Amino acid sequence: MEDQINKGFEILKELSPQLLDVGLKLLGAIAFWVIGGWIIGKVMNGIRRIFAAREIDATLQKYATDVIGALLKIGLVLAIAGYLGVNVATFAALLAGAGLAIGTAWGDILKNFAAGAFMLILRPIRVGDFVKAGGVVGTVEEVGIIVTIINSLDNVKHIVGNNKIFSDTIVNYSSNDVRRVELLAQLNHGADHNAAIATLKSKLASIPNVASTPAPEVDILEFNLAGPVLAVRPYTNNANYWQVYFDTNKTIREELGSVPGVAVPQKHLHIQQG
Repeated sequence: MEDQINKGFEILKELSPQLLDVGLKLLGAIAFWVIGGWIIGKVMNGIRRIFAAREIDATLQKYATDVIGALLKIGLVLAIAGYLGVNVATFAALLAGAGLAIGTAWGDILKNFAAGAFMLILRPIRVGDFVKAGGVVGTVEEVGIIVTIINSLDNVKHIVGNNKIFSDTIVNYSSNDVRRVELLAQLNHGADHNAAIATLKSKLASIPNVASTPAPEVDILEFNLAGPVLAVRPYTNNANYWQVYFDTNKTIREELGSVPGVAVPQKHLHIQQG
């Protein structure tokens, strides 16, 4: 029994320098992690202050700080692994392989993620804008990092992937101060088109929310079998588009029928008896 105890002390004595070295390295790694985490926290606070001072969008701030924070922590882990003697190149290769596997599996999500980042930076659309994007026409309710929510004219919520929006043409009806309303007015061949044009221009100016600059446009657009077709084009802010649209239609209907010399074509059914 005494021989076994002596042998154990001898083994412990031989291993003590190695155990001490391992213990010191573990303590150093813990200190490295604590101090490194503290430094990363200070760096992230500084980045947040810079973003806030430059009034960068809150969603973009969170996205950018999360990405930077994750990269800094990965760097800290690699540095600690190298300090402990771990083959960092192998570890990095494993991370790269895992990233490739995730990227392959989540390709569409990552595409939407990247498109969302560019949309937050370039700001082609904003919350409240009336747009045609991703095959949907409606009002933007939310621009997220993965998807954008658009409420269509029939009050249906559409959740569209950002990559679909960003890779296609975006029509933003709210970008300019005014938008043109386009309607048509059919006249008869014998109608006094000048009287019709003058009357409509005068009446359009009195419709609520019709812009004075540019002034409403009324002119002959084309001819068909019934007679000349007038293009009736008032301008208005996008928020008042449908009110002006319907009021203009009503004005065309009411005014053209009351102007002397302005005949509106009527369809007639001719029955020939043999």
